Amino acid sequence: MRLSLKVEPRLETSRLLGLMIPVLSLVSALAMGAVFLHFMGVSPAKAYSTIVRASLGDAYGISETIVKAIPLTMVAIAVMLAFTMLIWNIGCEGQIFMGAIAAAAAVRYCFVDNRLVMFAIMFVLSGIAGGVWAAIAGFFRAKWNVNEIITTLMLNYVAINFFNYFIYGPWRDPTSLGFPMTPLFPDTARLTCYCGTRVHAGLILALLLPLVFWVVLRFTRWGYEIRVMGENPKAAGFAGMSYVKNVVLVMFISGAIAGVAGMCELSGLQGRLQAGFSGGYGYTAIIVAWLARLHPVGIILVSFLLGVLLVGSETLQIVMRLPVSSMLVLQGLILFFVLGGEFFRKFRIRIVTGGGHRASPEALKEGE
Repeated sequence: MRLSLKVEPRLETSRLLGLMIPVLSLVSALAMGAVFLHFMGVSPAKAYSTIVRASLGDAYGISETIVKAIPLTMVAIAVMLAFTMLIWNIGCEGQIFMGAIAAAAAVRYCFVDNRLVMFAIMFVLSGIAGGVWAAIAGFFRAKWNVNEIITTLMLNYVAINFFNYFIYGPWRDPTSLGFPMTPLFPDTARLTCYCGTRVHAGLILALLLPLVFWVVLRFTRWGYEIRVMGENPKAAGFAGMSYVKNVVLVMFISGAIAGVAGMCELSGLQGRLQAGFSGGYGYTAIIVAWLARLHPVGIILVSFLLGVLLVGSETLQIVMRLPVSSMLVLQGLILFFVLGGEFFRKFRIRIVTGGGHRASPEALKEGE
């Protein structure tokens, strides 16, 4: 008897399987991470318990986890919106930087000593900057079918170098003793922080955006068009839906959300442009969006879980002297297993048994 494996597409995926696959993907990633930590000479149990205690063990740890979850939630919504239409916006990191640059420009050149007006200006300019940066790749994709993965990824490096030009050049603070940073923002241009923690008013946006886009994607005509174009672009074209217009619009809104996230990170936490501004949220948000299965509300929960990992990882670097790259490996493992889990959501593997000989043409003819 001969055994073989056969890959078959799933005609439908049960709700239970759809919920279990991301959970199993995360557990598998953590198990493989435990093997990696063991070979690094660190006890996996001690490392993971340190992560949990550092991020959830007290009020300070929880507040820092929320601080990490705020930009992750916002940028993951930006990623989710583009991915729903099967447009791969890998450029949210650059769009975050462009939003921060625009916010800093607003403070530098359009400062108004009124908190509400100042934030309205910063919000609009950062959204436009991030949106236009993403729409460039969207236009190339819609008009000439240029691969948006490449263009958005390359635009990240352009935005980061653009950012560096300002902090090392014309906007550098003359009192910074040569360090690459701009002057501190006035209090009017800073987001309010709550209860003596670093949790800032960007939390409101981080909670509202998922709810807004859940309603938009589920109950509006435009949301229906995005979902149809993501599932079957040809059918959408036959139905009279404008592919070019929607690709550019979706990319603009996606980039605008990422740009506003950059503004919130800048105004809420750092208060100035400086080297190491972003913690790689544009890339980590991709993991968040996939783990949440592109569900807007699920993104809130997954962002908090990734915030736990990020805060705990910083503690591990101090307590166990692990290099920063080791934490990037853990994030990479999560993304790898999440993408692998998507395979099992769409396909199933069946064991096929069969005889070891091949049927003769005469036997096949008789069978007919």
